[in-house]
Amino acid sequence: MSSAMRLSGLWLRSFHPSPKAATRLVCLPHAGGSASYFFPVSKALSPDVEVLAVQYPGRQDRRDEPCLESITELADHVARDLGALTDRPLALFGHSMGASVAFEVARRLAGTEVPLLGLIASGRSAPSSTWGADVHLRDDAGILRELRELSGTDARFFDDEELVRMILPAVRGDYTAVARYRCAPGVRVACPVSVLVGDADAQVPLAQAERWRDHTDGAFDLQVFPGGHFYLNERADEVTAAVADRVARWSAAAARPV
Repeated sequence: MSSAMRLSGLWLRSFHPSPKAATRLVCLPHAGGSASYFFPVSKALSPDVEVLAVQYPGRQDRRDEPCLESITELADHVARDLGALTDRPLALFGHSMGASVAFEVARRLAGTEVPLLGLIASGRSAPSSTWGADVHLRDDAGILRELRELSGTDARFFDDEELVRMILPAVRGDYTAVARYRCAPGVRVACPVSVLVGDADAQVPLAQAERWRDHTDGAFDLQVFPGGHFYLNERADEVTAAVADRVARWSAAAARPV
């Protein structure tokens, strides 16, 4: 794992501290993912935006902790740690499972002193969409097959039996959290929501991505990239630019006099 500064608490990592940045971007990983996945985003946006990456329990430096098999419980912890960061506005960026966690974090930050600019949801159907996958119920081989099909994991990972054995409990726990998550159709956040998705993502039909519009009272936009569920791996520069554009746009809007 790349060197990272742990902020107060267990949940937030900073790879490139940027105390002079006007805004923060909080990144939430996919199922089985870790904070270090967002190291390139942090490097690219620093020092203009300070990127914080969420580290879920059960992986990397938190591998000895039990996984949390609940999206809402994950969000409770993240929102609690973010509650202390009231000095600068922040935006949330979550991919796949991370988008669901980010949505729940945004709900919890409503009415607090944390200035939330907006939510960027990547590779995820709207919160009220039913996701009936049974990945968490499969045997280890079935989970590994799912990871291969999504093409989001370095192929060398599958050749390292020790590493596979180490990460599988976290992957299973995350997929359990995803399968159990439910959100009512009428639940909305006040902040803007921007959705990013791959045009060949079998898990996120465009119609389901579009339904995020029903979960915000703020502005909404949808941007489609070439690629599958992990389109952002192949389109890293374009996705980072899209994220930076939204953070800058929301920051400018928040700074305008009312």
